[in-house]
Amino acid sequence: MRIIGGQHRGLTLASVGKGDAGAHLRPTPDRVRESLFNVLAGYGLPRGARVLDLFAGTGALALEALSRGASHATLVDKGRVARRLIGENLAKARREQDARILTCAADRLPQADAPCDLVFLDPPYGQGLGGPAVLAAQRHSWLAPAALIVWEDSAPQAAPMGFAMLDSRRYGDTHVTLLRAAPVPDGGQ
Repeated sequence: MRIIGGQHRGLTLASVGKGDAGAHLRPTPDRVRESLFNVLAGYGLPRGARVLDLFAGTGALALEALSRGASHATLVDKGRVARRLIGENLAKARREQDARILTCAADRLPQADAPCDLVFLDPPYGQGLGGPAVLAAQRHSWLAPAALIVWEDSAPQAAPMGFAMLDSRRYGDTHVTLLRAAPVPDGGQ
């Protein structure tokens, strides 16, 4: 696994090895990451964006975003092996100052210091963890008003209430759903 583009292009990331079966570590394959970031470029992202990486695993998505010009990344994972891999990968890229690691469940986020423009949501497939995580991010002020949410799962995902689906794509066994928080109607609360 390596960084595909940007200033860290070609950087080999720490190996998952046998990983942690209970953590469901499943890094996004290089070819899927490359396609995904080509789509994000059409939205003007990640240049200058603050990134939230929920179920961060190895941190590859956040590191790819930092490599391509994101200003900051917050990586969230409660798994012991994932936290070690994220730390190793941030050190390899020398991006520790541009990132923060939160060791909590993705649906139990603390209040945000600053909202994020781009959210990666890559929960263990088929466990129904994505919806509660994105709603927790919204509830705790992690989402900027026009934040783009990139949700990876084993099937296309329906937009949670208050979100609009922008796009859905399939890359082999991976389905990527792009969401935005739906605007509040004029005069609405």
